[in-house]
Amino acid sequence: MGDKFKMPRTTELEFGGPVGALFLPVLLPCTVFYLLLACRTEGGSVWSLPSPLPAPSELWDLDAFLLVLGWFGLQAALGLLPVGKVTQGMQLRDGTRLAYRINGLHSFVATSLLLGLGLLGGLRLSSVHDRCVQLAFASTVASFALSVFLYGRSLGVPESALAPGGNSGNPIYDFFIGHELNPRIGSFDLKYFCELRPGLIGWLVINLAMLMKESELRGSPSVAMVLVNCFQLLYVLDALWHEEAVLTTMDIVNDGFGFMLAFGDLTWVPFTYSLQAHFLVSHPRDLAGTTAAAIVLLNALGYFIFRRANSQKNTFRRDPSDPRVAGLETIPTATGRQLLVSGWWGLVRHPNYLGDLIMALAWSLPCGLAHALPYFYVSYFTVLLIHREARDEHLCRRKYGSAWSEYCKRVPYRIFPYVY
Repeated sequence: MGDKFKMPRTTELEFGGPVGALFLPVLLPCTVFYLLLACRTEGGSVWSLPSPLPAPSELWDLDAFLLVLGWFGLQAALGLLPVGKVTQGMQLRDGTRLAYRINGLHSFVATSLLLGLGLLGGLRLSSVHDRCVQLAFASTVASFALSVFLYGRSLGVPESALAPGGNSGNPIYDFFIGHELNPRIGSFDLKYFCELRPGLIGWLVINLAMLMKESELRGSPSVAMVLVNCFQLLYVLDALWHEEAVLTTMDIVNDGFGFMLAFGDLTWVPFTYSLQAHFLVSHPRDLAGTTAAAIVLLNALGYFIFRRANSQKNTFRRDPSDPRVAGLETIPTATGRQLLVSGWWGLVRHPNYLGDLIMALAWSLPCGLAHALPYFYVSYFTVLLIHREARDEHLCRRKYGSAWSEYCKRVPYRIFPYVY
């Protein structure tokens, strides 16, 4: 293999390096369990320790583990169906491109049909609420097992297959961040599958289970619960409809597939992103019509910014001569690519993040203002996107050099206009 295809050692480590990589696989699962248990307390406070804490033997449930494995298996089987178009990913270090089947929306429709048949047949989906902690523990065990498998197989792949950020030579760090860029079993891409399918669709199933649990307890779902379910359904459907766009994201292009993404996709997303719905089961909230309408408008504003900004970016990447983007002002770079400095991308450097955060706030507001717990998502997501923006900034400055410096002068605000 030529030296140009070899992945150089990773020297710039993130998340606290090996020390952070040692503690985060403990801290992150504990955070998930803490939040789920706090949702069930009478006070619903994130600041007081939930009591009583479950014994370790109460966390393990073989039926829950088999259910989680069955869910992953179902989504994998649906992903392998020969439906949907096949598209090419970004060019890899060795000049090749991987093929990806775009059928996430098909998987969602098939899952919905199967779930509907199950409900007609007497399936009690609300039991997901009752066993949510055990399901989260089972998903955590599966995430660890997958991460061990991923790191083990990465030790035998060519150097050209390694991730730019996960080749430090430190096994703890590389296990956490991901050593191999695109691990595959045959044509089945493990990272791409986990990025959208089991976690995102599972998030919606958990939300629906919470709605049905509330209906069991109170006779019908509250307006607040319906809003949370509808807002997040729109978000996930948008992701699945624009599934191809994920192939250009940092997760797919730059990050390896290790514990960080495996646990994030399979456990963190479905069980923490559904916190608002989970919270509302034990802490119902009545919304006035005007309040509900204002929250709907806020979510619509966030979605409008998020979708228009992403669509403009994706259109420009596919075809800069497209009439919808041909008139936008750009800055040329030494790589041959152009940087947008007008339209949505002339407002702030990450207008899609701005829309994302507005929607995140709208998802929490139906839970009221008396508790901090439902606002964990928007708080965490703000920190995540600021961190991701810093990573983007570092990569783009290294890639585009003086052109990026010029872009930053032209577009000084990162996410929040006139603030940050």
